[in-house]
Amino acid sequence: MQRQGELCVCEMTHALGMVQPKVSRHLALLREAGVVQDRRDGLWIFYRVHPDLPGWARQVIAEVAAGVGSYEPYAGDAGRLKSMTDRPRVSSCGC
Repeated sequence: MQRQGELCVCEMTHALGMVQPKVSRHLALLREAGVVQDRRDGLWIFYRVHPDLPGWARQVIAEVAAGVGSYEPYAGDAGRLKSMTDRPRVSSCGC
């Protein structure tokens, strides 16, 4: 989410190699804690880092993302996301 701006649940399940209920459960916890914000667009629910997080919290997320991005499993997750051919903005993903 940090690098992409926002992601649909189907994009995250594809990138992480996890089932939708597990990803959605964790996203719900993050949303309840105020870490992420969601928005619905038709069939899709998109998540992004909450814009109202304090500056220090956004900075921590940005620094961690930058620091681990080239290491596994994060690099593999990014590669799988990049290779996803049916992303919502590209075509209909059916989430």
